[in-house]
Amino acid sequence: MTSSPATLAALATAPAAGAVGILRLSGPAALEVGRLLAPGVPAAPTPRHAYLASFVDATGGVLDEGLFLFFRAPQSFTGEDVVELQAHGSPRLLHMLLARALEHPAVRPAGPGEFTRRAFLNGRIDLTRAEAVADLVAADSEAAVRAAAAGLAGSLATRVRALEEPLRSLHADLEGVLNFPEEAEGADEGADARVSGLRAAAEALLAEVGRGRLVRRGARVALFGPVNAGKSTLFNRLVGEERALVDEEPGTTRDVLEARVEWDGLGVTLLDTAGLREAPGRVEALGIARTREVLATVDLAVLVLPPEAGEAEAQRWLLEAGATAVLRVAGKCDVGRALGVVDNLGTDGELSVSGLTGEGVELLRSTVLSRLWGGGAPAAVALVSERHADALRRTAEALGRAESACRFSTLEVVSGEVGLALECLGEVSGTSASEALLDAIFQRFCIGK
Repeated sequence: MTSSPATLAALATAPAAGAVGILRLSGPAALEVGRLLAPGVPAAPTPRHAYLASFVDATGGVLDEGLFLFFRAPQSFTGEDVVELQAHGSPRLLHMLLARALEHPAVRPAGPGEFTRRAFLNGRIDLTRAEAVADLVAADSEAAVRAAAAGLAGSLATRVRALEEPLRSLHADLEGVLNFPEEAEGADEGADARVSGLRAAAEALLAEVGRGRLVRRGARVALFGPVNAGKSTLFNRLVGEERALVDEEPGTTRDVLEARVEWDGLGVTLLDTAGLREAPGRVEALGIARTREVLATVDLAVLVLPPEAGEAEAQRWLLEAGATAVLRVAGKCDVGRALGVVDNLGTDGELSVSGLTGEGVELLRSTVLSRLWGGGAPAAVALVSERHADALRRTAEALGRAESACRFSTLEVVSGEVGLALECLGEVSGTSASEALLDAIFQRFCIGK
């Protein structure tokens, strides 16, 4: 016979002064403990009804007046009895209420993400939706908010389930033929086509990893190129404020400057780097070395070339970016036009921009987004994490081996690989997640969620 789980208690709002602060209780003793703090609430309160109540200390002295809400199991976020006390947002008051709740022997402090973990363990949400809670809390762009909200609503869960259910059905059919050949005769017909379709579905979901990464952490875009090409003026124009020093003297930028912007909902970190040139000064050389380090870490490098640059020079600068994707632009197009320089970057249709006048800047911004994202809206992506990517990659690999086994090996091998794929996919949905994996996932949550 298993004992009842402990009742959890934690503050669900930030430990700072504010208009409202929330104490959350979840577990078998939630109502009993909640009524210790708010004795005026009925013994059998109406679920999902807000009661105006006085919150008291151990002697019955009134500490505050606020709202008392009760959610009866299983119709609550955690699937357990849940009580929330909404008090005024005094950190000292809230900690007094929490300390009083923790005096009850059935109550213990909640760990990071433990309320959401209980929601998962009690079948209220699957693991993808549980992780979307943390994604939503951490979201720092509109695209990240909308994508996390879609995940919380089950967008990724639906896609994983659409892969997991037929995979489980296929595995059951194959095992049936192997273990009960007479009763399940013919259940393995068309197995090769089923395996092939499931592998393609797994790879399609895996293909969204790069997009999910961009939405989660934002994109990193660096401006680079020779000195005096107009990079810093363009940087200031893109950021919308004077962040970088601008001067006619070459080599003004000697370190990497960063600024965070949001374009069409996608978070973008712009980096203005030191201009590259032969025989720089000692400090400037350090900045150039840092530029080369930055170019190896960004999602897109924008090569800004001055009006007088020719194609041979442009190719030389492209070598600096190595394997990083590069977008070439002609900087200082207002100066280039005055000098009579036309189409100075060859015939590849590169953009011409002027950070000084703003000419071409909006087109540059939209082109950068297109290069980073392609088509569609950033918010529409499934937030496939690196953890998901690893599990999906192993799922697709196992299905690839099963596909080969359909042609060249035995039914036992096919069924074994399909079973392995199902186990790997279960790490995404949570159907085969280990305790160690759950610990690692929920450790990144804040306390109170």
